[in-house]
Amino acid sequence: MRNRSVHGGRHELGQNFLTHRPTIATILDLVDATDGPILEIGAGAGALTVPLAATGRPVRAVELDEHRVGALRRRLPGVDVARADALIEPFDRAVIVGNLPFHLTTPLLRRLLRAPTWRHAVVITQWEVARKRAGVGGSTMLTAQAAPWFEFSVHGRVPAAGFSPRPGVDGGILAIQRRRRALIDERERRRYERFVASAFTARGRGVARVLRNVSGAPAPTIDRALRSASVGRDALPRDLNAQQWAVLWREVGEVAHLR
Repeated sequence: MRNRSVHGGRHELGQNFLTHRPTIATILDLVDATDGPILEIGAGAGALTVPLAATGRPVRAVELDEHRVGALRRRLPGVDVARADALIEPFDRAVIVGNLPFHLTTPLLRRLLRAPTWRHAVVITQWEVARKRAGVGGSTMLTAQAAPWFEFSVHGRVPAAGFSPRPGVDGGILAIQRRRRALIDERERRRYERFVASAFTARGRGVARVLRNVSGAPAPTIDRALRSASVGRDALPRDLNAQQWAVLWREVGEVAHLR
């Protein structure tokens, strides 16, 4: 039996190793459409590391389990395999790839969306997380907060049986691309995020009432902003796309008194 990591066993490390070949092929196809150095988060047993190394592009593979790190270094001497924590590791390569530990999905995505230099990310998350981040069936607050700077898309479902050991839920392939031209100035990002958070958590049903409660703007201003954004009064915050949020920010959010 393989020695236990000093960080714990598979449960503590969130190790559900990817074995699903169609998923591996899809991720490689998505990566092939990008360029630049690659950072892999959570290399594990190397299901993605090996084919990524075969691309000939510079690859840095991050893994917390020291035993997995040693095995990958012996197998792939040309790859920069680092024993490191993805919650600390700088996300400073052009392309980020990874089978994210499901119990760390939210903090890792938050770190990723704060990192300033990468251009493309292809990651595996829980299926419902991938769907919601891509706006399937309604957006989440995190996605709406990041949407002016990033585009999200889902590229397939990964059956639970495609991991070893098998997790309790299916996974999903989530691709994130940094917009070449942001919809909102980066300098406004913190205030915009507070505006979106307030809209998602404010009382009232329907975006018209929510915006009135959040901004304190008069009804004619709210109505004008909704018309400019092509948003119905009864729409919910989760129904809005990135362009609509950007319009509402410019016409209502920028002047809202947000702490």
